Amino acid sequence: MSKKNLDGQGRWRSVNVSFRVSPEEDRLLETFVKLSGMTKQDYITSRLLEKDVTVIGNPRVYRALRDKADELLAEMTRISAGDTVQPELLETLQMFVRILEGMKEEPDDI
Repeated sequence: MSKKNLDGQGRWRSVNVSFRVSPEEDRLLETFVKLSGMTKQDYITSRLLEKDVTVIGNPRVYRALRDKADELLAEMTRISAGDTVQPELLETLQMFVRILEGMKEEPDDI
């Protein structure tokens, strides 16, 4: 049995919820979780409850972004050679762009 823990509002998380996903959905979910910097539990809960997912920059998120950028570059190179675009790639690109747009700093009003 897993250890019970408290959520951000002091509520015990003692209920276990599980569901099945395809291997493709699992890979996409793992990618989104890594890019968010959240735990899988927190990411899924936030998404299910339609809360915003805020990416907090840290070394782990930076490495995930860097690694994903390398993978995306390889995929783009493959596509430019005439291969087809996988739907997972488009979703990953959209998530990647949303994260990068969120990282833009506000210009100084001087």
